[in-house]
Amino acid sequence: MGTPGFLPMEEFQSLLEQLSQCGYRCVAPQVKDGALLFETIEHINALPRGIVQTQAPGRYQLQQTDSPRYFSWANGPQALKPLTFAPRENLWYSEVTAEGGLRFREAPTETEPLAVIGVRSCDLAALKLQEQHFQGDQLDPYFTARRQRLFLVAISCTHPADTCFCAATGDGPEVDSGFDISLYETDHGYFVSPGSINGEAIVQRLTLEPGDAKAFTQAQKEVTDSAAQQLRQLPGEDLQHSLFTNLDHPRWQEVAERCLSCGNCTQVCPTCFCHSENDVPDISGTKTGHERQWDSCFSPGHSYLHGITLRQETSQRYRQWLTHKFGSWHEQYGRSGCVGCGRCITWCPVGIDPTEELAAICTPPSGKEN
Repeated sequence: MGTPGFLPMEEFQSLLEQLSQCGYRCVAPQVKDGALLFETIEHINALPRGIVQTQAPGRYQLQQTDSPRYFSWANGPQALKPLTFAPRENLWYSEVTAEGGLRFREAPTETEPLAVIGVRSCDLAALKLQEQHFQGDQLDPYFTARRQRLFLVAISCTHPADTCFCAATGDGPEVDSGFDISLYETDHGYFVSPGSINGEAIVQRLTLEPGDAKAFTQAQKEVTDSAAQQLRQLPGEDLQHSLFTNLDHPRWQEVAERCLSCGNCTQVCPTCFCHSENDVPDISGTKTGHERQWDSCFSPGHSYLHGITLRQETSQRYRQWLTHKFGSWHEQYGRSGCVGCGRCITWCPVGIDPTEELAAICTPPSGKEN
């Protein structure tokens, strides 16, 4: 593969315009309420130019710099998950007919083409896991409809947060698959590569300059260096055996004394898919919607079965989350459910770090084997 074509910084607007002309509504990270969130965008002036971030356990802060770059940060609280697996949605309705009977009908699905700008490698890996779950043996039409409308413009990461560990999970920071267009950012613009037929069609509509091989090598080095900057590690790739042989480890109770069971970690996690389903009557009394909404294994209702809450203690709920995410996912999906984005660390109100908990639970004392 040769050096990709180059899109100067001042021409980035043309990418948004071409996507719009092809029928896509563009969304991109923008500063809102002190965080970076995906919002509709029509002009590059709305992008977070010069924004950098500080992330640490229980801490997230944005700072403005004079950098010309739009993507010199790691991630915000929102991944791709809300764009494919809606936080709350109606699956079907029942309504009273004029004859007094009941009629059932499916809820409409969203079909508007959506282009997402600035997707990171960890979130592409998370999307692949979500696809395995929602498009496996039981096809979910709502997820599928949203996934099919997505056009993904991904960018390799050069500014990891202190909470990032995607290099340890093998999911970044370089974008290598699952995208329609990939970008490498420099101070002067972007090296652009298509990753799909739809992506190729958009790239051909752009006026790209010949890419400079030396500058491209430097851009790749920045991504490689960002992997080396990540200090958090995991005590192994497949932790299923270590976790399930330590179900009575005292660390579960220790972390429970700090954990609030708030579920923040599962809400920001790009791969968690737990949900509840409820019937929501209309105020008219003639119509009821069957609603699906995000749930969490930290909520009491998640383990409620026939009048009994099976996991009544916080220690049991945290153990359920960690053993499933890093252990039994290997049986279900062939890999861990963690992509190393670090959001669970940043957005935990008390700063619990799963990499520390895993190290304490899974790493045997010196001279012993787990």
